[in-house]
Amino acid sequence: MKVPEWNVPGVESLKAWGFKSMLWLLIATLTLKFAPQSWLATLHLDQWVIQESALIGLGLIVACAFFASLLANFLLDEAISYLGTKRKTEVIEHKVKLLDPAERALLREFFLQGKTILTLPVEELAVRSLVETNILECLGNVKHYAIQGSTADYKISMLAREHLNRNVLRLPNGELSQEDMQNLIKARPGFVGSVVSHRKPPQRAA
Repeated sequence: MKVPEWNVPGVESLKAWGFKSMLWLLIATLTLKFAPQSWLATLHLDQWVIQESALIGLGLIVACAFFASLLANFLLDEAISYLGTKRKTEVIEHKVKLLDPAERALLREFFLQGKTILTLPVEELAVRSLVETNILECLGNVKHYAIQGSTADYKISMLAREHLNRNVLRLPNGELSQEDMQNLIKARPGFVGSVVSHRKPPQRAA
């Protein structure tokens, strides 16, 4: 026996229906409340509007309260977002001043490899520290390996990028010399062998 399917509206559909209903209620009550008497008389609504004035006023109050609550929620969300971003920025600025050699070397990998996304060990201390201080963002794609543990894809957050420069990362100005490259290679993190670029090189056709 086939079970009948019931089309239950989702939360978003109910929200959209509620918004449209309140919008029409606002338009209707405003029109009835402030329309010229001559217009209402033409539509034979003048006597009805007088009789139901209290009900129309109540509908107008309900509609105005609904849209006032939407505005308040929007302003509250914007304030929370602004304060959250400000707090993250403060944490990043503080952390950038206190980067240890392992963390600095890890961030240099993005610049040395010329990649925006790298696959890094999830449990590596430097990785975890940079994620907790909003400098790195985990993009997912978690993979588990028996020997090296779990890895995931990471990128430098947009908020952190403006605070990372050659001076912060201890990168020489201008073109790197052979000696500079050797020094940077020596300073690379110990797990650099497991660092895999997110973008694989294109395969040549056979």
